[in-house]
Amino acid sequence: MLKAGSARRERYYKGMKEDSNLRVKLSGNWETLVGDQDTFIHILEYENYAGYDKTTQLVRSTEHLEAYRAMLPFLTSRTTQLNQEFAILPTAPPHAEGGIFELRTYQLKPGTLLEWENTWRRGIEARRKSVAPVGAWFSQVGRLHQVHHMWQYPDLQTRRDIREKAWQIDGWAETVSKTAQLAESMDAFILTPLSFSPLK
Repeated sequence: MLKAGSARRERYYKGMKEDSNLRVKLSGNWETLVGDQDTFIHILEYENYAGYDKTTQLVRSTEHLEAYRAMLPFLTSRTTQLNQEFAILPTAPPHAEGGIFELRTYQLKPGTLLEWENTWRRGIEARRKSVAPVGAWFSQVGRLHQVHHMWQYPDLQTRRDIREKAWQIDGWAETVSKTAQLAESMDAFILTPLSFSPLK
């Protein structure tokens, strides 16, 4: 059953990726290793809201609808959120470096997004000295006042080592302290890329 579900999921997302008429970019596809189990995360890039409208309409009126419906028996829930990239951290282009991904999600106090971004912008340069971010986004539709950022590591031990070294870099401890005060909750999920993910 899991294998069948995987095949249907791959058919749907690969079909979207390969259909140039949809004008959507498949950024990456992952399964959660640590965090909410049996959960899959898919990041797609649309050409603004008009592009999202057009793509979803096309999906409902083409062969992609059949592939979507074939996945439904294997789903227990789905959540969609529309996000915008932080200008300072555009999503990484497709690559195959291997290892694991970490998706960090922060539920901010309403009205603190700009302050969070300004604080994090100053500190991210310190963090870049040890690892390059995969991307960062903030929510606009769906669960509001959320920010997400993603990192890639060879393994969990390397992740730990790099994060420990970051505390020795000027600016990072201050960034963490200030941004933590603006958040109501934080989550860190460890992900593994699916075989057809452009980011892996």
